[in-house]
Amino acid sequence: MIEPKNVVDALKEADWIKATQDELNEFECHRVWTLFPKPQGKTIISTHWVFRYKMDEDGIVIRNKVRLVDQGIFQLEGLDYDETFALVARLEAIRLFLAFASFKNFEVYQMDVKTAFLHGVIQE
Repeated sequence: MIEPKNVVDALKEADWIKATQDELNEFECHRVWTLFPKPQGKTIISTHWVFRYKMDEDGIVIRNKVRLVDQGIFQLEGLDYDETFALVARLEAIRLFLAFASFKNFEVYQMDVKTAFLHGVIQE
């Protein structure tokens, strides 16, 4: 299976349309999208859609994964980078962490890492 390289290719398939809509719904649900006029003398950071297949251990596609990222300096796959990935913890590591935190009587907090970057301060 070939992953789409741009929005035009992705919008030809229903699965990618649904995944893209799910990402936009996530923004709306968390109220992280505000449209306002461009400030005078400021540059706007453009965005880029990244389309990937999420697969299980056997290489079977579980779902289509779509992310809207800031474009920054535009990179080309294979030239500037080889792959994109999301850092995830294995279930065993989470269990070990929680067991240790419980043993040491630590307070543990949970946060929404998926959209945490949207609440940060941008210096541009």
